[in-house]
Amino acid sequence: MRFSTKLLRWFDHYGRTDLPWQQSITLYRVWVSKIMLQQTQVATVIPYFNRFMKRFPTIKKLSAASLDEVLSLWAGLGYYSRARNLHRTAQLIVSEHQGTFPTTLDALIALPGIGRSTAGAILSIGTGKPYPILDGNVKRVLTRHFTVSGWPNTPSVLKELWSISESLTPTQRANDYTQAIMDLGATVCTRSKPKCNLCPLQSTCGAYQANTINEYPSKRLATQKPLKKTKVLILLDQDSQQILLEKRPNSGIWGGLWSLPECPLNANSQNWCKTYTKLLIHEHQSYSSFRHTFSHFHLDIYPIVCHTTVKTQKGSPYHWHSWSALSSLGLPAPIKRLLKSLALEDRQAS
Repeated sequence: MRFSTKLLRWFDHYGRTDLPWQQSITLYRVWVSKIMLQQTQVATVIPYFNRFMKRFPTIKKLSAASLDEVLSLWAGLGYYSRARNLHRTAQLIVSEHQGTFPTTLDALIALPGIGRSTAGAILSIGTGKPYPILDGNVKRVLTRHFTVSGWPNTPSVLKELWSISESLTPTQRANDYTQAIMDLGATVCTRSKPKCNLCPLQSTCGAYQANTINEYPSKRLATQKPLKKTKVLILLDQDSQQILLEKRPNSGIWGGLWSLPECPLNANSQNWCKTYTKLLIHEHQSYSSFRHTFSHFHLDIYPIVCHTTVKTQKGSPYHWHSWSALSSLGLPAPIKRLLKSLALEDRQAS
C-alpha cells in the first residue's frame, strides 16, 4: 500500500478536523494559521487565532489596521517578525492583488514571511492542489521513515527531503494529505517518546525497523547560548499616572513593539536618561532581575523604577502612556508581566 494511502486512511480515523482554522476554510484563514504555527504549538496558537480572526475577519481589515494593533494581538506569541510580515503582506495583497489572495506558488513566495513550505501548505489546504510541504513535523516523519541522515536544514539533506516530499504528495486529497502528515508528526511521530505502536507507517519505517528511531532527525551540534544583560527603566511621571515607553525599531528583538527604555547595565541611569530621553530622573527602587530566553541567547533583565517631572520632547522615540492604555499596545511578554506585577503591587500597597 502506498505511503499516502496508508496515511490518509489513518487521517480519516484519527486526524484532527476540529481546529478553528479547519472550519470555513479560506486561503486567508489558512495563511494566518500557518504563520502563527511556525515554531509555535497548536494549543498556544488556538486562542490567538480566534482573537485575530474576530478582529480581522478579512484580509482587507487586516491591511487597514495599524501595526500597533496587530502587534498588540500578537503579544506573547513571540517571533514578532511574523506579525510584521503578516501585516505587510496583507497590505501588498490589497494594493497589488486587489485584495485577492494569490493562488500560485511563485506569487506567494514573493510575499514577506512566506517560504516554500508555508506556500505549499496554504495552497494544498486552501485549494486542494498537490503542493508538497516540509515543515518541522514533516522533516521528522520523512527522516525517520526513509532514514535520511544529516541535519535536516543542511542544503544537501534539505534537497533530498524536498524530493521525497514531492514524490509522496498525491494528486487526489492533497489537502487532507498535507494535514495528515503534519498531524502524524505532531501527535504520533513526536520529537521525544514517539508512539510508534499507533503509527500507520510502522511496517515500512526504516528507523523503526532498525530500532534507531531516536537517531532521526540528526541533531545540529549544540552550542551554548550566550548571556546578555540589560537594565530596563520604568520611568514614571510625578504622579505615577503615566509611564514612558520606547517604540522599538522594526528590526531586531521585539521589533515594532513598545517596550521600556533600556540602558547598559553598567551605565549611570541618570546620565543615560539625560542624554537619550532628555529627562532628569532620580532612581527610586530596584527590582530583582529575571531571565528571558530567546531562541539564540539568554537575556537577564534588571528593572529600576524612576520618577521624573519633565516630559520628553516631541519627535523622540519615547512616548508617555497611561497605565490603562497598556492593554491596547503591543508589549513583549516579559515586559507585560513585569508591568502587571508592578501595578498589582501598587494596588496591594494602597
